[in-house]
Amino acid sequence: MSRDWRRLMIEPNTKIRKALQIMDERASKLLLVCKNQKFKSVLSIGDIQRAILSNRSLEDEINSILRDRIIIASAQDKEEDVRNLMLQHRIETMPIVDEDQNVVDVIFWDQIFSEKKERVDTLHDIPVVIMAGGKGTRLKPITNIIPKPLIPLGEKPVLEWIIDSFNEVGVKNFHLTVNYKQDMIRSYFANQPQRDYSINYFEENKPLGTAGSLHLLKGKLKGTFFVTNCDILIKDDYSEMLKYHKSNGNELTAVSAVKHFKIPYGTLEFGENGVLEKLKEKPEYNFFINAGMYILEPHLLEEIPEDDFFHITTLIERILDRNGKVGIFPVSEGSWMDIGQWDEYNKTSQKLGYPGINL
Repeated sequence: MSRDWRRLMIEPNTKIRKALQIMDERASKLLLVCKNQKFKSVLSIGDIQRAILSNRSLEDEINSILRDRIIIASAQDKEEDVRNLMLQHRIETMPIVDEDQNVVDVIFWDQIFSEKKERVDTLHDIPVVIMAGGKGTRLKPITNIIPKPLIPLGEKPVLEWIIDSFNEVGVKNFHLTVNYKQDMIRSYFANQPQRDYSINYFEENKPLGTAGSLHLLKGKLKGTFFVTNCDILIKDDYSEMLKYHKSNGNELTAVSAVKHFKIPYGTLEFGENGVLEKLKEKPEYNFFINAGMYILEPHLLEEIPEDDFFHITTLIERILDRNGKVGIFPVSEGSWMDIGQWDEYNKTSQKLGYPGINL
């Protein structure tokens, strides 16, 4: 085997937070759960997301969230039988287990199938709105010359990365709200004649915040739609995001990335007159941050003021104030990539296999 599947093995007492980190480090959405080298189960990113949505703590052990029924292959199975089993159930990663419950091999989809694993096309009629009108002041001096959406990541600009990630799962209709250096954005995509998607442009005549320009789409969008900033990439299952949004009856769903912080110092908590109450040595904290991608229902466009500066966080607050339903869909820290400032841009560029930019 060219791929070291042993790197995907974890113990059942591993914490959920640590399992997420291992998935990110090893670029795998699935891990093999083994106790003392004996196969116990598999853990997928979907298992973790469902656990988080059920209010499980990231400090819980993965043993408590494992599925009871999973499909595996036996060491005695013929290769053709394993192949047919993977095809039948569309399994990307198949553990091979012997009679003593030892993992003896793992078969990956791309090892035995030349074609890519098909993804269920559930987004063919879902439009995507990309907020591409900002000046990108944190990315100067390059944004003095080109707009932030056209900053290159390898061989194509970040905006094209975003569009391609949605187009791969069937999205054909994109709506770009533009302002700063918009002619360059229009010209770039006008010279991409082979694309199989449409782009509609909506011009804001002044900066309108992270949601103000959505008023330009009133009457244009009749169904559920995605909204994303133009300086983030999220590598996760958009179909699962949409499924969660609809099944929970949310008006708005915000995608949230798990962010882990470790304080490199001991911290002190004290009360009145400076009396020490608690000492913590290098504490660690988990937060769910706003990742900059959302799913909205079309009636929310009526709540966007016309031609006023308006942030999407204000819209969320208004929904909550009237007891509307806002949901959170969690993704791992490594699934969320930012290019909004230079240090994060370089991390994202390197993660995608390209050199960063030294200024």
